Amino acid sequence: HRRFDYRPKTDPYCQARYTFCPTGSAVPVMKEEDVIEVYRLQAPVWEFKYGDLLGHLKIMHDAVGFRSSLTGKNYTMEWYELFQLGNCTFPHLRPGMDAPFWCNQGAACFYEGIDDAHWKENGTLVLVTTISGAMFNEMAQWVKYDNETGIYYETWTVQASPDKKSTVWFDSYECSKFILRTYQKLADLGAVFKKIQTNYTSIILFSGEPIYLGNETSIFGPQGNKTLAAAIRDFYKPFKPHQTVREFFVDLFKIIDRVILNHQFFLFYNLEYWFLPMKFPYLKIVYEEVPLPVGSKASFGV
Repeated sequence: HRRFDYRPKTDPYCQARYTFCPTGSAVPVMKEEDVIEVYRLQAPVWEFKYGDLLGHLKIMHDAVGFRSSLTGKNYTMEWYELFQLGNCTFPHLRPGMDAPFWCNQGAACFYEGIDDAHWKENGTLVLVTTISGAMFNEMAQWVKYDNETGIYYETWTVQASPDKKSTVWFDSYECSKFILRTYQKLADLGAVFKKIQTNYTSIILFSGEPIYLGNETSIFGPQGNKTLAAAIRDFYKPFKPHQTVREFFVDLFKIIDRVILNHQFFLFYNLEYWFLPMKFPYLKIVYEEVPLPVGSKASFGV
């Protein structure tokens, strides 16, 4: 996943049904001698609206919690879409615009407090390590860098087959990947993690070797490929927000026809378009173990 030099301003056209990070606050500077507990937080996606519904499908959202021993204050840190999952996964086809329009930025959110009921009721709230205030402050500087340079949400992991050792063509870039990067940073700073099992959700597409198509300018610009541009727009049409039951089933049939029967998928990744020759089983949601990390430094003795 590519890093960028800066985060561009979002277009006013991009609107979220639920405000991104509504109670967000600045990351505090901790006293170096503070002892801070670090918690693994996980709950079903949209748990606040649908309860455990998506938890049964193992579609989970991840975050990390902190508790200062000196102040007793709790904090939550997570990374998610600025304009909800659908906008990050598929574009808008706007009138008068040839190129699909993407609202696909993601970002970190930090706020005071841990909503115990949200994480405990259908998910996980468990202590994974303890760090010093100095380590927390170093992590905070890394989060700032990570947030300013890793700016686009990517829903899909793309693999050659369901085999665990198969080629990964594209890796996802979503909430769980941010938490894994944060854990690794803490481990590198000296955190020693407990030996507990930790699982994460991945939504995987299965494809033969991807074919590079170009970027927005080379495909949709004045000198672009009009046939390819029309094919990409046509592919994304059925993924628009649905308004009636009839339209939903018509569009669902079109999606099945293209992705499964015709083995086609167009992926937008790092601001470039790729063609995926889809393969059985086409799509799979997995909830797999990713062990807590081991750092490259000795423990700080916290």
